[in-house]
Amino acid sequence: MSLVEITPEAHGVAIDLAYATAGNFTGRPVYRTAHCFLHADAAAALLRASVLAREIGHGLLVLDAYRPPEAQQKLWDHTPNPDYVVPPERGSPHSRGVAVDLTLTDAAGRPLDMGTEFDDFTPRAHHDVAELPVAMRRNRCVLLGLMSTAGWDFYRREWWHYQLFDARRYARVSDADAPRRMM
Repeated sequence: MSLVEITPEAHGVAIDLAYATAGNFTGRPVYRTAHCFLHADAAAALLRASVLAREIGHGLLVLDAYRPPEAQQKLWDHTPNPDYVVPPERGSPHSRGVAVDLTLTDAAGRPLDMGTEFDDFTPRAHHDVAELPVAMRRNRCVLLGLMSTAGWDFYRREWWHYQLFDARRYARVSDADAPRRMM
């Protein structure tokens, strides 16, 4: 099995999985149980990013990581918009365990203002939006710099989404094949 559990102790991150709660764009929990997994390669890159963040007085809050294909189908059924939700048949990097949605926190663990909420499906969530106050753009740039330095690629329409380069070379992992079921 290529998925490993992400924990605050082992990876130096806080975890609050949005899809295990009603605090996501569907308005209801998508996961029955909250487990945070990533492929071992992605887990190592997340640890690198966490160390870099701590070195400059910040932290990382993971909002989503591995997402079973069954959950991807639920998201697509709710919002079939390929600009923000990968069609299930294409296979999301999340369903391969090589993508993470996260935000930057201050040293006390409080999320920094990024200009939009997680899962904001508007142009204001794009990396290149210039109409945000400088402090919010700076926060996004710091997160982008940390993640890029740690080996992550980004998705231009979502400031929170990062994935390993060449994500499609990793196999999708069904909920039944995950270390613990989420659906």
